Amino acid sequence: MAKVKVTQYKSGIDRPLRQKRTLQALGLRKMHSSVEVEGTPQIMGMIRAVSHLVKVEEVK
Repeated sequence: MAKVKVTQYKSGIDRPLRQKRTLQALGLRKMHSSVEVEGTPQIMGMIRAVSHLVKVEEVK
């Protein structure tokens, strides 16, 4: 699987609980924090659910 870098660039405040928990499950705790995760279908679905709050880059 390819790795992707996910960066949170918008706040989870005032978002539904499901989106907040998705950010936590991805490992994003603060604004502008980044994590590198495997690009599995499950992870990509989580990213798609909060795509308006995160920026995604492919890691080579």
